[in-house]
Amino acid sequence: MSLELNTRADITLDAYRRVAWEKQAVRLGAGALAQMTEARRAFMHLLDADPNVTIYGVTSGYGQHANKRYTGEARRQHAQRPPRSAAVAFGPAAPERVARGIILSRLANFIEGHAAVTPALAEAVAGLLGGGDLPKVSIAGQGGAGEILWMAPLIIELAEKFPLGEKDALSLINGSPAASALIADAAIAMRRRLELAERVFALSAEAIKAPLEAYDAAFEDLWGDPYEAAALHRLRSLLQGGATERRPYQAPVSYRILPRVLGQLRRAVAQAEEIAQSSLQSVTDNPVFLRPDAAHPLGRVYSNGGYHNARAYPALDNLAAACVDLCILAERQNTKLLDGRYSLLPDQLQGADEAYIGIVGFVQVGYAEQARRAAQRTFLPGSEAGGFGQNDVAPMTGLAWKAQEEVGICLEAALAMLGAVASQAFHMTDRAAPPALQATLEMIRANFPPMTASRVFGPDLGALAATFRAEIYKAS
Repeated sequence: MSLELNTRADITLDAYRRVAWEKQAVRLGAGALAQMTEARRAFMHLLDADPNVTIYGVTSGYGQHANKRYTGEARRQHAQRPPRSAAVAFGPAAPERVARGIILSRLANFIEGHAAVTPALAEAVAGLLGGGDLPKVSIAGQGGAGEILWMAPLIIELAEKFPLGEKDALSLINGSPAASALIADAAIAMRRRLELAERVFALSAEAIKAPLEAYDAAFEDLWGDPYEAAALHRLRSLLQGGATERRPYQAPVSYRILPRVLGQLRRAVAQAEEIAQSSLQSVTDNPVFLRPDAAHPLGRVYSNGGYHNARAYPALDNLAAACVDLCILAERQNTKLLDGRYSLLPDQLQGADEAYIGIVGFVQVGYAEQARRAAQRTFLPGSEAGGFGQNDVAPMTGLAWKAQEEVGICLEAALAMLGAVASQAFHMTDRAAPPALQATLEMIRANFPPMTASRVFGPDLGALAATFRAEIYKAS
């Protein structure tokens, strides 16, 4: 069943998931087609009625050629040139789901007439989501303003075949569909990582028999933060039905601060979801067409900076930073679980050689440091990194997405190691997990069976991390 789009409000985060992750097709409804037909008519009337109007990319050249003027036949010939020169970025390709998300995000400029393209062109773009793989778009080398480097490889084949008219070529490639797609993609994946992290950390808390007072409902009011309150509630739910006899004194700090650190990821995910929802529905075309009204009977075409999504890359940075903290927390909890002096459990760190698991801490430190290095703050390029002519600033949203993706992989590895050690603690004490965590423990043991004799267990940890990743990126 296709997703029908009639207004920008139809492009929700859930719609994005269905189209980009589940490969649902898209069709433009009658409402969208009517709006685009009227907008195109009004735009062409404006061009004919005001021969002196200046419209970037239509009666002028692009970028450093914006001072050039086109009229009459020269204007039409200028419009017919596909944006070949913008299809220049090369390197590792973005995932197919991201490419599909970019195409969906592109339609936000079209469906209410703000790009002034013909309905036929908009339908052709929507048709790219109907079947078959999209052209590859590089995730590297994305330094241009207006995201033209992102869009051009995806639509150049269509543009070569389609009879382009005034404004069409620029409307195909200009805007911020990539930023919208990247923050939406990260928001969906991180929401799932958050759910996984809460289960694995709760399993670790139960393994060490952390006193439940640290997660008491009283702190929801005392701390006064909705995201920390949600983390507290979730931990209590996951730990319900666990051991009745707990540690005789407080657990290490890494367990007591758990709801606050998980709350920070909840906050970052909620922010990313809000920004994704807003970005997916934003009109980001340059120039943008505003249809006629009483004050402007011919309509208006305004150059603007709406294509620069200044919220997406800081939100991606926040996701990465929150995950780094959880990587570090996982390493600290493993250290405590493995050492009987702190866990008050059979000493896994000093266990017999035939079942030694303590060296996993070395690997955990490596992943935590890899995550820390990846999660550097993203800024606009410095003055030494300017572009051509007017295009002197570019958002580094692609770099921010790649960073949070790398940190996410590190978190999956950190959770795999913490889950394996927690599972070992349950095995050595012959205990069952609380009901809400039993399926998670079974999933861990299906990939990493408890250590009963010496074995090479790196592949088991890799398999568990891969299973976690498959759960996060499953289509539905």
